[in-house]
Amino acid sequence: MLHVLYLVHDVSDPAVRRRIIMLKAGGAEVTLAGFRRTASPIADVEGLRPVDLGATRDGRFAQRLAAVAKAAVSIGSKLGSTSRPDLIIARNLEMLALARRARSAFQASVPIVYECLDIHRLVLRDDLLGKAMRGAERYLARDVKLLVTSSPAFIANYFKPFGQVAAPVELLENKYFELAAVSPDDRMAAEDPVAPPWRIGWFGALRCRRSLELLAEFSRRLDGRFEIILRGRPALTEFPDFHAFVEAEPWLSFGGPYRNPEDMAAIYGEVHFSWAIDFFEQGLNSEWLLPNRLYEGCRFGAVPISMANTETGRFLDRQGIGVLLPQATPEALEAALGDMDEHRFATLRARVLARNPRTWSHDRGDCRALVEKLRGLASVPDPYPAEALA
Repeated sequence: MLHVLYLVHDVSDPAVRRRIIMLKAGGAEVTLAGFRRTASPIADVEGLRPVDLGATRDGRFAQRLAAVAKAAVSIGSKLGSTSRPDLIIARNLEMLALARRARSAFQASVPIVYECLDIHRLVLRDDLLGKAMRGAERYLARDVKLLVTSSPAFIANYFKPFGQVAAPVELLENKYFELAAVSPDDRMAAEDPVAPPWRIGWFGALRCRRSLELLAEFSRRLDGRFEIILRGRPALTEFPDFHAFVEAEPWLSFGGPYRNPEDMAAIYGEVHFSWAIDFFEQGLNSEWLLPNRLYEGCRFGAVPISMANTETGRFLDRQGIGVLLPQATPEALEAALGDMDEHRFATLRARVLARNPRTWSHDRGDCRALVEKLRGLASVPDPYPAEALA
């Protein structure tokens, strides 16, 4: 069985749990190690007890650098009881630095995979800091065996033009994980949520103040015909007044965190539309990413709302679905949605549900294929060859 050491920037990040689920479903054994954004160590992530590398704080670049430097000294002892892995996956640049230290601690030539699912604004700066960050990434990634990323726009706008990583690229979209195959007929049978009011769900990492303010003003303009349902983890470093802001808005509500994939059908089943817009790093990462909520919302029939001039918007345009905005204004939202009725919504939703379910979901076959690719990098024999499963 392939043994993967997974080094992560935040063991409490729900996306980390989803990747672990995929790796285990594909037949890999996983050891998890990383930083946390919580006061106390995390005891369990999908049945694993993480190796705790210390606490970091969101948005505090200098503090995170110091934490990485400290962990680089201690990571050998922290992993002392861990058997040598066949492969190391480093999620984000800071963990790529620690992956090389971890490999030295095992005193073996363990291949490293670099998983980069966001392009941080610091590496895109034109000043000395940006050039230093890109130089550090090129140096640390000089011998990685595979780059895993989630959007073709990351490759086209960053990795290729800057020449950051010479390794082969694996495009692994932020799809929903499906235990069993789903047919379009099964999804078309799902009942529409009652309307009005029409409900827009903004779920996941809530880090965009502009989205929050735009949705609040839009809901006020429509005087309750549209309600905004927020679920997930608000980035209080970006809007420390998040809870007070939501409480003061008549048509906004925050339902707290949720479990993925366990709660996805329920929370998306309560809304008509999915907010797939992010201005957090406008013009850069936010315009290039294909977010989790895009796939999750469409999987459960929520009609996505996106900016037309982003990678998400272009993706939806190719699929022939969704509501695409020309501008990020309350007026543009009102023009696009203000005359919504049951017939028009049924048409929009039917288009989403008519797409091939595999557009939105990974299944066990995808997990198996991922682990097979990783096994090939590590040159570990498959304990369950295809002929044995036939």
